[in-house]
Amino acid sequence: MTKGRTFNSVKERGRVNPQVAITCPSPSTRRGSHGALRSQRPTKTPQRCCAAFTLPKQRDPESIRGFTLLELLIVVGIMGLLLVLMAPAFKYIKGGTDVTSAAYTIQGVLDTARTYAKANNAYTWVGFFEENAPDPSSSPANPGTGRIVMSIIASKDGTMLYTGNLPSSMILDGPPNQTALIQVGKLTKIDNVHLKTFAAPTSTPPPDTFDTRPAVGSTAAQIGSDPSTPPNPSLTFHYPVGSSTGQYTFTKVIQFSPRGEGVITNNSYTSAPVSEIGLQPTHGATVDTNSTNLVAIQFTGLGGNVKIYRK
Repeated sequence: MTKGRTFNSVKERGRVNPQVAITCPSPSTRRGSHGALRSQRPTKTPQRCCAAFTLPKQRDPESIRGFTLLELLIVVGIMGLLLVLMAPAFKYIKGGTDVTSAAYTIQGVLDTARTYAKANNAYTWVGFFEENAPDPSSSPANPGTGRIVMSIIASKDGTMLYTGNLPSSMILDGPPNQTALIQVGKLTKIDNVHLKTFAAPTSTPPPDTFDTRPAVGSTAAQIGSDPSTPPNPSLTFHYPVGSSTGQYTFTKVIQFSPRGEGVITNNSYTSAPVSEIGLQPTHGATVDTNSTNLVAIQFTGLGGNVKIYRK
């Protein structure tokens, strides 16, 4: 019996492990007296039986190829065409984002002024000024389009600094009130937006959309692009506050009382149930007249609560 591995069955005896390399005897070997293979002359490398095990054929180098220059140019051209077609959509989205962000910024400024008035039992005022964008080099700044500047001031002693209706235009920080007011926070500037006077909505219940929002009573309860929103005479103050000719002169002003009541300063100075600030997107100093991204910011007279209506 040949020494070596013992097979348990006939099936196992005929099984071949494919992982084991099989060495075939060379023609120059002969069998010895004890049945062992013995080589007549030494061989450096044993011959391998490779009939059952063949390596995969390597691919022809000519069949391995990349993109040609023409194909790359076609792909780049298609990508460029798609970008050109999608650019207006991205511009539309950006314009809508700018106006929406501006609306929430104005809401934050109004809430800050109202909260300060109630917390300090004092009157506060929020001024609106629009100049050209980018930042002009002139001082004092000239009225323009594309950048809204806002400033909050408050009465130091808590009083309104005037009484009754305004028979004429009044400079709030003029003599003798140059030191009677205090600046609340820093200036707030918003780019790529324009103050806009909107026509009256339909006020169709429920008033939850831009077209069905509550209607304001008159132009005295609006801040927009029209010179009559609000009409003169009205309050005026400067930045820096107390200066006779400051960098900014604010003529469109909202006043909050210590009870949180809000009103746009106007000639009759009567409180309105609803007041409105209109916004329209711009590209720098150019108004985007084709855009439908319009926003109306309304606040109530008694509570001073702010709500945003976007078209």
